[in-house]
Amino acid sequence: MTDLTALADRYIAMWNEKDSASRTALIAEIWSEDGSYVDPMLKGDGRDGIDEMVGRVHAKYPDHAFQRTSALDAHNDRLRFNWSLAVPNEPPMVSGIDFGVVADGRLQSITGFFEPAAQAEA
Repeated sequence: MTDLTALADRYIAMWNEKDSASRTALIAEIWSEDGSYVDPMLKGDGRDGIDEMVGRVHAKYPDHAFQRTSALDAHNDRLRFNWSLAVPNEPPMVSGIDFGVVADGRLQSITGFFEPAAQAEA
């Protein structure tokens, strides 16, 4: 998979896939075997760890769905895009930005940040 926009869209589809077998297949398609995900609340290492992590999100927020909310920005082996998590037809519960590294057409790592960014004290 070399189209980075398609890769990002499949990544969002992974977050929205409630069927465990279908989600496992998506993860195998888009993630490197030793891929990793981290954000302020979650961490998943390897395909199994990522699958388990996404399953926990579904258990906690069963009616919510992720959506990519920006165009993809990419260069070299890096990508970034904005996203939101919401119950359909309601305001987002949370939004953020994901930064990714791609290797051999698959996600090697994703680092997520939630919006708005915390303001540092001077």
